[in-house]
Amino acid sequence: MPCLFDAHLHIIDPARPLVENNGYLPEPFTTQDYLARVKGLNVAGGAVVSGSFQAFDQGYLLDALAQLGPNFVGVTQLPVHTPDGRIRELADAGVRAVRFNLRRGGSAGIGDLDRFARRVHDLVGWHTELYVDSRELAELEPMLSSLPAVSIDHLGLHPDGLPALLRLVEVGVKVKATGFGRIDLEPVAAMQAIMAVDPTALMVGTDLPSTRARRPFDDHDLGIIAEAVGPDNVGAVFWGNAESFYLRA
Repeated sequence: MPCLFDAHLHIIDPARPLVENNGYLPEPFTTQDYLARVKGLNVAGGAVVSGSFQAFDQGYLLDALAQLGPNFVGVTQLPVHTPDGRIRELADAGVRAVRFNLRRGGSAGIGDLDRFARRVHDLVGWHTELYVDSRELAELEPMLSSLPAVSIDHLGLHPDGLPALLRLVEVGVKVKATGFGRIDLEPVAAMQAIMAVDPTALMVGTDLPSTRARRPFDDHDLGIIAEAVGPDNVGAVFWGNAESFYLRA
């Protein structure tokens, strides 16, 4: 198994605030649960991503980063009025990106995306991550293509939005090969299309614990990715691309 930077995982700490989202509250999934689940997958780093059900709580995220170690970073949700000083504190603690959850909420809204994405990038070098149905990307394309650094979750979810997603890949947007149990497109074809445009764009994640997915992450998903990208690209897709995006940006 190649060395893996898990570019998309969730930690759900029952000791920290959780917010019901569309009638849903997740089961606990602690750092210990995560480490036990990925044992044997050669995970050597990753990105802990704030979920809709965590809204703007930072306590769970800071705890998780302290427990997981220096190769793990945070992707947080913040209100747009967060002071510069607090953003710098979070950056010092290992947060590397701000997330806009356009699919389920719990984050700042689309009306704040352009201004806030530029602000956090200028202030601390953070990039912006979007959980969005790719069918919405054509409308967002002019804005997203002008932002300094962006990634899209879960291959964009839907085949009808793949052309818009690929146009964004052409201008430097990154894409996570994650959440195979929640997407509506064929992952191998989508990954190969992304690789044909920009082989540095694709990053791998487990999406654990796969909240609300039709099926949870399976170890076999990593094999699907490895076969789709080919042996010459496995090292970059499993580690190098995400390392550059999260740890060396």
